[in-house]
Amino acid sequence: MKKISVRTRVLTGTLAAAALAATVGAVSASAETSGTPAAPAAVKVDTQNKNLAQSTGLTIDAATRAAQATLDAAAKAGQHVSVAVVDRDGVTRVLLKGDGAGPQSPESAQRKAFTAVSWNAPTSELTKRLAQAPTLKDIPGTLFLAGGAPVQSKGAPVAAIGVAGAPSGDLDEQFAQAGVAVLAK
Repeated sequence: MKKISVRTRVLTGTLAAAALAATVGAVSASAETSGTPAAPAAVKVDTQNKNLAQSTGLTIDAATRAAQATLDAAAKAGQHVSVAVVDRDGVTRVLLKGDGAGPQSPESAQRKAFTAVSWNAPTSELTKRLAQAPTLKDIPGTLFLAGGAPVQSKGAPVAAIGVAGAPSGDLDEQFAQAGVAVLAK
């Protein structure tokens, strides 16, 4: 068998690679232009459609301002807390763990906020309902301790603020109310 020089092998390999690239490029170019349907235009929503629901919710800016106002109120009182702001569906929009807040406080704050928005009531009031319906505490994600306050628009819940970490739930709820007050302005 005849030996092929290294230079010939490199040149042959380079030519083969170039030919393959040209073929793939040509096939790719023809595929892009060959009757590919255009992307569908955006669908316009009819806001008068009675089958659609509209909701009101906090912007991320508003949720952040409320959370910071809550932390500031706690710091002014010398307390280290965590604060959670949830939307109408109980989804956390903002969660701030204050400097020095305990490791359990972020989750507790989220659960208090979730509970407050779910029942559109401060969690301090909801703890009183447990006497008549003790199984409420078994609902996943809830925490029936003072420290959660709903945010309302025209009486309907649009968000909630939950606070945890102060020595009492009453203080937690007081700080949460400071965040709600910022949103009322």
